[in-house]
Amino acid sequence: MEHVVFENVSKRYVLYDKPIDKLKEVLFGKINGKAFYALKNISFSVEEGEIVGIVGINGSGKSTLSQLLANVTPPTYGRVTLRGKSALIAISSGLNNQLTGRDNIELKGLMMGLTKKQIDVITPDILEFADIGDFIDQPVKTYSSGMRARLGFAISINIDPDILVIDEALSVGDQTFTEKCLDKMREFRDRGKTIFFISHSLSQVRQFCSKVMWLEYGEIREFGPTEEVMAEYNKYLHWHKQMPKRQITDYVTRKRQERGNEAVESIRGETVVESESDRRISS
Repeated sequence: MEHVVFENVSKRYVLYDKPIDKLKEVLFGKINGKAFYALKNISFSVEEGEIVGIVGINGSGKSTLSQLLANVTPPTYGRVTLRGKSALIAISSGLNNQLTGRDNIELKGLMMGLTKKQIDVITPDILEFADIGDFIDQPVKTYSSGMRARLGFAISINIDPDILVIDEALSVGDQTFTEKCLDKMREFRDRGKTIFFISHSLSQVRQFCSKVMWLEYGEIREFGPTEEVMAEYNKYLHWHKQMPKRQITDYVTRKRQERGNEAVESIRGETVVESESDRRISS
């Protein structure tokens, strides 16, 4: 069964020269800023139980894609279908800096639709997996990036989502915890969960993912079996590193202009999240 489907999806942001320009757009419907497409006309589908690596140099749209996959933000155009509960694990996302770690467990659980009783049941497992000791009762703003990643990962996996989106969350922390996370992700895979693994660690992508999506400046350059895509991506990285600095600047500038100026011919869409409860009700 297709767990995730993207149909001609684009995400547009508008860069405003002055704050009042945004208000004018809200009131009069006229765009007064410069449009920028973080993602442009992307389409793909992923079956349940697949592990998809997402690679690309900085600025390719990986984090924007992760937010769409986790239903954190809607697309500007196109249609996103997520069949099941989705959770995002990212270093800079999902935790309230002013609250303690324990309070964040409850907040995240309530946001994901759990009852207070269900949260109480999973809290010991979260504490054991995160293994951050007395810091669990300290404000998250006092945490290191590794501690934030530990807590965020522990909360998300114990909420038990159907679709797990990991955005560079394993790039911090010690190797022991990384292996612990990878073991848990393999367990998810064996249970038929769908995982999106966004990482600059090409060795981890090769080791863990069955497919790879290569993003380049907001578009899908390639999507297919891991070895095939990674072979082409490595050639691209070598080419990029060998290119003179002036040519890189010209290339990046041209790509950014294309993302800002090209019209997106697509029907304004909606985000559709179909959960197991939705299917029971509809049937």
